[in-house]
Amino acid sequence: MHLIEGLQRHIEDLLNTSIVGSRSLSGGDTASVYKLDFADKTSSILKCSRNIGSVDMFEAEVSGLQLIASTNTIATPSILNYGTHNDISFILMEYVKGKSPSKEDYKKLGYQIAQLHEHTSDNFGLDDDNFIGSLEQKNNLIDNWIDFYSEQRLGFQIKMAIKKGLLINSEIPSIDDIKTCLQSYCKKVKPSLIHGDLWNGNFIVSEDGRPYLIDPSVSYSHSEMDIAMSRLFGGFDSSFYQAYHNEKPITEYYEERIEIYQLYYLLVHLNIFGTSYYGSVKRILNNHF
Repeated sequence: MHLIEGLQRHIEDLLNTSIVGSRSLSGGDTASVYKLDFADKTSSILKCSRNIGSVDMFEAEVSGLQLIASTNTIATPSILNYGTHNDISFILMEYVKGKSPSKEDYKKLGYQIAQLHEHTSDNFGLDDDNFIGSLEQKNNLIDNWIDFYSEQRLGFQIKMAIKKGLLINSEIPSIDDIKTCLQSYCKKVKPSLIHGDLWNGNFIVSEDGRPYLIDPSVSYSHSEMDIAMSRLFGGFDSSFYQAYHNEKPITEYYEERIEIYQLYYLLVHLNIFGTSYYGSVKRILNNHF
């Protein structure tokens, strides 16, 4: 999408300054992403899309960033403006100039994620549904973690994969079998506010060493969901995990839970990207069910 398509003047009017430069950035799976430079020497990030449903995705993203920021545990880019202009939905947010993280930066990130996870609720889920990548994420409020994870997370994605022809009924466990398995591994889980999509492309360390979270998929879930996602594709230094577990020690059946929580994210990738993730999904299903 070319920035000039009706949006440039609208942004200039919103911010009362002129855009003097724009550069397309990579990493936008569901939207076009730009770095904008303004005449007043400031810069910002613009995410925009004409896709049907993008306005709902952007509203969920704004809500998630603001919920994380409200905990005062870890930074998120500030939202400058968001909405729809003509047929283009957009978010305009603070530009954070990043750097390659040091061990100390990863240590700070681990500590701050642990502090984020201390924020709790009476129920698992969230007041509203949101998104994981481009897919809907159900967040019906439930006070039992095993019911929530088996129904709202695994069950929802499994049904989607069957509908898409990516899995067949004979390959998957029943919800009751999933719950029986989780009862062995999940004891006394309390709701924690999680980022929800914590891979190494969804945090930035600023030049002054401050961690920022971006592109959230928030909910009140088991805190280990974030750790499971961080381990799925790598990219986090060991100092991140050391700092995190200094605050939240490892408990029995940790590794089993990590793999079962990774199943959710692999199902999401299966449903978005297709059969290249089938083998990983099948391996975890065979290991535990």
